[in-house]
Amino acid sequence: MAPSPEGVSVVLGAQWGDEGKGKLVDILAAEADICARCAGGNNAGHTIVVKNAKGEKTTYAFNLLPSGLINPTVTAFIGSGVVVHVPSLFNELDTLERKGLKVSDRLFISDRAHLVMGFHQIVDGLKEIELGGSSIGTTKKGIGPAYSSKASRSGLRVHHLYDPSFPAKFRKLVEGRFKRYGHFEFDTEGEIEMYLAFAERLRPYIVDGPTYMHKALQSGKRILVEGANALMLDIDYGTYPFVTSSATSIGGVVTGLGIPPFAIKKVVGVIKAYTTRVGGGPFPTEQFDTIGETLQEVGAEYGTVTGRRRRCGWLDLVVMKYSTMINGYTSLNLTKLDVLDGFEEIKVATGYKIDGVEIDGFPADLDRLVRVEVQYTTLPGWKTDISGFTQYDQLPENAKKYIKFIEDYLNVKVQYVGVGPGREQNLILF
Repeated sequence: MAPSPEGVSVVLGAQWGDEGKGKLVDILAAEADICARCAGGNNAGHTIVVKNAKGEKTTYAFNLLPSGLINPTVTAFIGSGVVVHVPSLFNELDTLERKGLKVSDRLFISDRAHLVMGFHQIVDGLKEIELGGSSIGTTKKGIGPAYSSKASRSGLRVHHLYDPSFPAKFRKLVEGRFKRYGHFEFDTEGEIEMYLAFAERLRPYIVDGPTYMHKALQSGKRILVEGANALMLDIDYGTYPFVTSSATSIGGVVTGLGIPPFAIKKVVGVIKAYTTRVGGGPFPTEQFDTIGETLQEVGAEYGTVTGRRRRCGWLDLVVMKYSTMINGYTSLNLTKLDVLDGFEEIKVATGYKIDGVEIDGFPADLDRLVRVEVQYTTLPGWKTDISGFTQYDQLPENAKKYIKFIEDYLNVKVQYVGVGPGREQNLILF
């Protein structure tokens, strides 16, 4: 599937994030003109491994910048729904360029995107301490507090950097946080000075966001949207409050970029062949035994942004059915199938019961969710190393049956299958 020349193609995480969206974006970006981010901030993490002609590997880690930038012909766009920590933006940009990836001449940022400030990051940590045992497990990048400022209509946006009243607005915002959390150590005037200096470096990248997207659509540009986080971390539809602070669903694409819904033609849901999540919150299929340890070790399940160990468990198709219902995937990308190579048998969650009664949908109430009895279907493993396979037909019969079981349950076709971390280790089914 190439990005549509007549509209927008979207890649979204279908579980709790870390599904490997970056690799698919990398593949699809080869035929895209623009790769856009619509929500979240530098709490996202997409890792891409590129092998050169000599077989040497270079690993690129993207946090705030769209990972589609790995393709030298792609222009990147950071939409209005993203929150931007400017020092991290330039640090990431400079790091990529030191690795030989020239990106500074093909990046645009919406003037309506909100800014993440240093005090937001401090408050992020203070809020986690305040929550104590109910800690959400934030990355402490200041994302939640920045969205809080936005929602309370006191936030600062990119265009405010060029307003003479920026210093006064900034001081007022900091004072409000001092009143809420006490007088924590923070150099207000130093931060203002730093941001005003960054403003000049940032100026060439800034565009009127909605107008930029509208002109791109009108001119027939092939637009690829790279989702951040995943559906189960959505502020409305995830396992609230153990979620991120933005709309990670298909709705966030529309509001975060300022595009009409009917511009979206394709939505690929990225689903890991098992389930992982980082941070706190319920996780019905989590495995605390050697199965969980094996998935974690074989799958190298450590966060791109934080390095934290990811919690691991069997694939949860109840979660996936809920995710599919909301996002309306037109096809799926099943990633890390090779991690299951060593299992004699593989379990898949196909239902939830509470007090012996099967429930419909996915519970909003976390007290109910922790009580669910997961109903599993057991499928035979394939006990074969599939990491070197380049065609679907090469897969063992039981691996094909695993894929077919997922397709039949969700009524969505699997279009891509990941069999390893490299960009070339992706089977395209249609």
